[in-house]
Amino acid sequence: MENPYKGKTGLRRLWNALHYSLDGFAAAYRNEDAFRQEVWLAALLLPAACLLPVSGIGRALMIGSVLLVLIVELLNSAIEAAIDRIGLESHPLSKRAKDIGSAAVFVTLLNVLLIWGSVLFDTFR
Repeated sequence: MENPYKGKTGLRRLWNALHYSLDGFAAAYRNEDAFRQEVWLAALLLPAACLLPVSGIGRALMIGSVLLVLIVELLNSAIEAAIDRIGLESHPLSKRAKDIGSAAVFVTLLNVLLIWGSVLFDTFR
C-alpha cells in the first residue's frame, strides 16, 4: 500500500515535512534521555563555538561536529524504536543493531572531542 502523503507536492509537501520533523524532534526529546542530554550539551557548545576566537573553518568544524551528534542520535533512536516495534523479546540481531547504533553515537562524541580539542589547541598555543 502506497503512503497517501507521498503524492503531495510543492508547499503542501514542505509544510507536512516540517510538521513531521518537528514531531520527530519532540518525540526524541520527550522519550530519549540521551537525546535530551545531547541537546543540552549542544545548547552549551554551539554558543561557545560562536563566541570563541577561532577561525571560520574551526568554528564550522566545531558546530558541525556537535550537530552530527544530534543527527546520529536521532537515527539511533529511530533504529531502536523500529526494533522495539518489531518485538521486545531479546534477539541477537536486535541487540546487534542497537549496539551498532550506540557505537555510531559514541564515535560522533569522540569526533566532537577530537575536533574541539584540535581547534582549541591550535587557537591557544
